[in-house]
Amino acid sequence: MTTTSDQSTRGAQGLRLDLADDERTALRALAEELVAASPGLLDDLSWVAQARQASCRMPLRLMETLRDFRSDAGATGSLVLAGLPVDERDLPSTPSVRESVERATTVPAVLAMLVGLHLGEVIAYRSEKNGALVQNVVPVRGLEDSQSNAGSVPLEFHVENAFHRERPDYVGLLCLRNDHAKRAGTLVTCIRQALPLIEETDRKVLREPRFVTAPPPSFRQGDRTTPHAVLTGSVEDANICLDLNATAALDEEAGEVMARLKRILTDVSTPLVLQTGMMALIDNRLVLHGRSEFTPRFDGRDRWLHRVYVHLDNRRSREFRDDAGAVLN
Repeated sequence: MTTTSDQSTRGAQGLRLDLADDERTALRALAEELVAASPGLLDDLSWVAQARQASCRMPLRLMETLRDFRSDAGATGSLVLAGLPVDERDLPSTPSVRESVERATTVPAVLAMLVGLHLGEVIAYRSEKNGALVQNVVPVRGLEDSQSNAGSVPLEFHVENAFHRERPDYVGLLCLRNDHAKRAGTLVTCIRQALPLIEETDRKVLREPRFVTAPPPSFRQGDRTTPHAVLTGSVEDANICLDLNATAALDEEAGEVMARLKRILTDVSTPLVLQTGMMALIDNRLVLHGRSEFTPRFDGRDRWLHRVYVHLDNRRSREFRDDAGAVLN
């Protein structure tokens, strides 16, 4: 017996799919098969190849939803998958160290890889968390106030790795645990909703190379960009490249425009409050995301997300990847 309708739904918080009981059971069995697959290492390219093939055996409705999202991310640029087979009772303690990643196959990490590999190619960056394909987003003692994935203060809106020429097309965030209060949210704001509210004169400034962006704190190294535009591509359906913590305007007028844009992006933002077994997929060309504040206890039960990055076209980044691997230099 299923517990959801046969169709995914679009609403104020974007596209959402709730898995039915039989879909969840089938997906769990597939994930367990890959947990046992040799060599049991998420970053091993032979294992990734097995997972890529296996992603084509996920429940049909899930594959259809991912394909639709890849074709058009909708007005909010986000998709939430609910009911993924993650059982909090089976989880170890939430990691609490810097640079936390997953290397060995586990059911949650495999699920994140399966979804990412059906959407595109899962990639990582050598200078960020040592190039791990599945990264942990967890609070770290001493970094509570940082503008990073290790912090717990409000995180400014940003396009993921906005400074990098080959930034991800999509970001996936799978919730293993929410915070103790179950209220911490991933905040998303989409340029498709903001664009009609931006004055034409401001749009013109945002399309000019009058901004520079520095690497985020999670990168061990990286250079500030050359001057770039914030809005690119179609005039009617623009892409956005902006990190409100790391992007600086090069002149006073551009700074004033960026301040007005921040207010608009904040006004049209919405929280995705993920609980165990929910995964948010964000179109990183259209959406900036952030985080609401929460209070970590460092007791092994703090907020814990798995993060994956996805490229649609692995060929375009070939010059950055040694031996055609999945990690960009």
